Amino acid sequence: MLFFVIVLLIIILALCILLLKPGYTNSIKDPNGKPILHSIASLEKVYLGGKEQWILIRGVNKNNPVILFLHGGPGTSDMGLLRRYMKDLENHFVVVTWDQPGAGKSFSANTPYSSMNINRFVADTHELTNLLREKFQHNKIFLAGHSWGSVLGILTIQRFPELYNAYIGIGQVANMAENEQISYDWTLEQAKRSNDKKVIKKLNEIGKPPYSGNWRKKFMTQRRFLGKYGGELYGSSSGAFMLVLKNLILSTEYSLRDKINFFRGIFTTVKLIFPELMKVDLKTKALCLKVPVYFILGKHDYESPFMIAEEYFKLLKAPSKELIWFENSAHFPNIEENSKFIDLLTNRLLTSKIFPS
Repeated sequence: MLFFVIVLLIIILALCILLLKPGYTNSIKDPNGKPILHSIASLEKVYLGGKEQWILIRGVNKNNPVILFLHGGPGTSDMGLLRRYMKDLENHFVVVTWDQPGAGKSFSANTPYSSMNINRFVADTHELTNLLREKFQHNKIFLAGHSWGSVLGILTIQRFPELYNAYIGIGQVANMAENEQISYDWTLEQAKRSNDKKVIKKLNEIGKPPYSGNWRKKFMTQRRFLGKYGGELYGSSSGAFMLVLKNLILSTEYSLRDKINFFRGIFTTVKLIFPELMKVDLKTKALCLKVPVYFILGKHDYESPFMIAEEYFKLLKAPSKELIWFENSAHFPNIEENSKFIDLLTNRLLTSKIFPS
């Protein structure tokens, strides 16, 4: 009996240590293992809107242009994912990854729940942008938004264009109501083509969006089946979940507590933000942007269906705009065709006329 008590106490102690152990990011080193002069590798606590939040900053040269990434979800932080896949971008940019309120390391910033609205996220993005401009002494930075982050990006750019060199929309959202209808219809069509009676039955049971009743459960169910047919991650039958999970587990930037909060953040923040997000229609509210715009779209994306983003792109007015198709990608073109994405940002964006050399 004493033996089992001791073992239990050791397990409890180990868990406490793991929960309290903070996250960290490794320094950027040269081939000889020495930290590179002028590089930056920093996991920082910042206060936005008076709430504690977290950003990861990495770059080979802290004098390089700054690019801020806005993750999707709402609530799906991607610090671990971008830490791995944006590594080559660190040679040309100061790469900033932010866990938004209610997500990952910033999970506790979701209070009060009444503050969790789109205007609050735009205000926090604006405040973080100014913090980065001051920290690195740049008049402007680049802004990239993925999925939900692309809505946040567009609305921020529309309100504060003078702060940004350009906007990069990845898996761009334009109209959430249309998104959900097309996504549902496509998923049901794939199930019928596969004669997957179980999925057909389940989709018919939850019905077409907009969902009523327990809408979050119905939304998650549709997304799970969408992933099964490759509409989230091209060629995958399990969606992006395993990709995100793997990089979350391996991320040193996340403590055990942060990893637990990652999942809490997804479910809580979706519940708080999604009803408002469903009313967003950028095709009527944001048709004119005063910065150069790049849309990066996966040709097989049915989570943020590419045809809606393409329609929005055609309507959009900007000093310059470009739509780049990623033929072998769905909702994560920056990850699925990573080399192409890195090349685009480093060899086209930085050498274009919009950004003085």
